[in-house]
Amino acid sequence: MANHTILGVEGGGTKTDWVLLDDTGRVLGEGQLGAANLKLSTDEYLAQLFAALPRETTEVGVFLAGCLSENDHARLRRLTAAAWPSARVSVGSDCESGFAAALGDGDGIVVISGTGAVVHGRKGGRVEKSGGWGHILGDRGGGYDMCRHALRKTILHYDIEGTLSPLASAILAELSLNELPQLVDWVNQADKMQVARLAPVIFRAADAGDVEMRELIEHRARDLAQFTVSVAQRLGMERVEVRLLGGLLTKEPGYAAHYRRLLAEKLPGANVELCTRSGAFGAAALASAETVSVKNAGGVLTGLETTKELAGATTEQVHPCAGKLEKMTTGELVALFVEEEDRVRAALAACKDRLAEAVELIATALSNGGRLFYAGAGTSGRLGVLDASEMPPTFGTPSDLVQGVIAGGVAALTQSVETAEDSREAGALAMAGRGVRAGDVVCGIAASGRTPFVLGALARARELGARTIFLTCNPSRNASPQPWDVEIDLPTGAEIVTGSTRLKAGTATKVALNILSTCAMIRLGKVRGGAMVNLRATNVKLRDRATRMVAVALGLDTNAAHELLVANHWDVVAALCHRPPGK
Repeated sequence: MANHTILGVEGGGTKTDWVLLDDTGRVLGEGQLGAANLKLSTDEYLAQLFAALPRETTEVGVFLAGCLSENDHARLRRLTAAAWPSARVSVGSDCESGFAAALGDGDGIVVISGTGAVVHGRKGGRVEKSGGWGHILGDRGGGYDMCRHALRKTILHYDIEGTLSPLASAILAELSLNELPQLVDWVNQADKMQVARLAPVIFRAADAGDVEMRELIEHRARDLAQFTVSVAQRLGMERVEVRLLGGLLTKEPGYAAHYRRLLAEKLPGANVELCTRSGAFGAAALASAETVSVKNAGGVLTGLETTKELAGATTEQVHPCAGKLEKMTTGELVALFVEEEDRVRAALAACKDRLAEAVELIATALSNGGRLFYAGAGTSGRLGVLDASEMPPTFGTPSDLVQGVIAGGVAALTQSVETAEDSREAGALAMAGRGVRAGDVVCGIAASGRTPFVLGALARARELGARTIFLTCNPSRNASPQPWDVEIDLPTGAEIVTGSTRLKAGTATKVALNILSTCAMIRLGKVRGGAMVNLRATNVKLRDRATRMVAVALGLDTNAAHELLVANHWDVVAALCHRPPGK
């Protein structure tokens, strides 16, 4: 770490970017965390987020959406100073950091369209803005505004036509919902960031010919263009530099193209360019009291080191049959995949002792009031969430006893959010956000054994006093500098499709998690005679299973067992403890 370092942090409605620079502008580290809107975030949440960022720095600039009034600035300054008590602190709004990233200390106009939308202009010491009045009164041209309009259109179409529109079907598919009432329930619980994330569906619908969505995009681009013209006129600017920021403008080329065309009609002297540099660099520049020139990260950890480690992982090696796949018959392919599953059993057998250690660790923690957390990314994260979600209906456990934590959050369960795995800080923040504490167990799942999100989660869990388990499918990984309490490396070998760890590695991981959770539940007395006596009989299948279970255990016919369960509110354990007279 350099003696003089500058940390820049910019938070908005969707994400928080950060960058750590030395005094020459060289990048020492950078990353991304969850949303950080000052108006929508509690002090506790912001303190947890700041705690996940680099601690040793001499200057800090934190610029968040929603930091507008003097009271807002005072609150953010207090939180920032508490997180970095030895650093010189600068705070403000994400508009300020965005402006600094896009135009430095120069004059011009910055157009931001992400979850919300706002246009800021500066000429000399004078600043003007249009938009940015929040999602209830303003933010026209932002993601939330567009998505709210689109959602209302889907309901209106159904009310008039009695059928789902193609857009409604696309939104249901995006959210993995099955019917319109479920969408209504989702909207009533979703925050504005979750709603705004539906924006890509709107743009795909427009590209597919949805006239209403095309008009919506056109109208909102026109609004942003008009806001820009208004700001330029108030500042007396004709030949103006305009920079575009925010996810809608930088990730949806069509939207930016509409804006450019409409602005050219109204303000032909404008020079419009995209700003792809994170606002965190602007935050760092403002913190350093002068514009920082960002250089190439020479001599800095750029990912090459971890990339070399990944390339050497067992899960990334080429399978001996990989070059023959295209030439095999369907029968030969199926036979090959079936044969490969033998490696899964062998891998699990090789780690029986380690699995047993992990079961004992988990059972002891749960019996003493602790909880089990699975932390993973991609396939590993989904498997952890799956195993955790099965505990309440299978064993009658509280929903928080076993929890799955996946990089990228709930969206990553049905969509690819693979870049979310690259942040150690996000993993650390997730542990703090879930309230991990001493007495808990965190099981990090990473097929390659080097996923930053997982490693960050384990490190933070250890700091919080939790016990740790590391589950990988890469025995050749570099040894942990400070070994976790239990380390399980399943030797599943190279995948038939190189690097596709949803195959053998995924299967072995699924079975390993089954072993950890189920054996722990057996140790806790949740299984008797091979039966899951604490199951929640919430549907026809489970009630039939409960009836048969009680009938066999007490020597009753099914009708009597059914009556006994009804009398005990379908509590199997209670029914077993209330044997009818004469039985």
